[in-house]
Amino acid sequence: MAKKAKRKQGLLVVVSGPSGVGKSTVVRRLLKADKNVLLSISATTRPPRPGEAHGEHYFFITQHEFDKRVKNNEFLEWAKVHNYYYGTPLSSLKEQLAKGKTIVCEVDVQGAAAIKNFVEERRLRAAAVFIFLIPPSVDILAFRLKKRKTEDEEVVNYRLRAAIAELQVMEKYDYIVVNDKVESAADKISAIINVEKERTLLN
Repeated sequence: MAKKAKRKQGLLVVVSGPSGVGKSTVVRRLLKADKNVLLSISATTRPPRPGEAHGEHYFFITQHEFDKRVKNNEFLEWAKVHNYYYGTPLSSLKEQLAKGKTIVCEVDVQGAAAIKNFVEERRLRAAAVFIFLIPPSVDILAFRLKKRKTEDEEVVNYRLRAAIAELQVMEKYDYIVVNDKVESAADKISAIINVEKERTLLN
């Protein structure tokens, strides 16, 4: 009797790192290079930055709507970051993972910790890998934050201090990737995904 084919397991890829490290840029490059990798779009109460579109980069919602979703347990994780709220919608994520899809969550350090707790408590039936993106140096991180020109100097200095503190948690991740060049960092994450997908098929 022929063996029943094993159903493909979804893979959750959590990409995190300090503010200004270039998470969004690297993830966009990854998605462009690999059409089989999908992005989990977060909801946020912060206003859009120049060039950001609702439903493409984030779901931009009001504080009232965000609070309502928190109350209804509609987020995989949520956190207050730099006076705004961010959350990862749970229902669409579970649906895609159940289909065997590879989903990338681009979140801050708080969000990654919350997702790790959620996964470890076995409330998410999927394999997960946690990747920490770091800058080549603190000086480059400071330069990238200032280059944004989306916040004033006081906010930039606050973000830099917070980013340096966030670098202390990198040992809690499965992989550490240096974002020296966007293409190189995206290629490294793609290689990690391929290794982890093979691992899920063997388990």
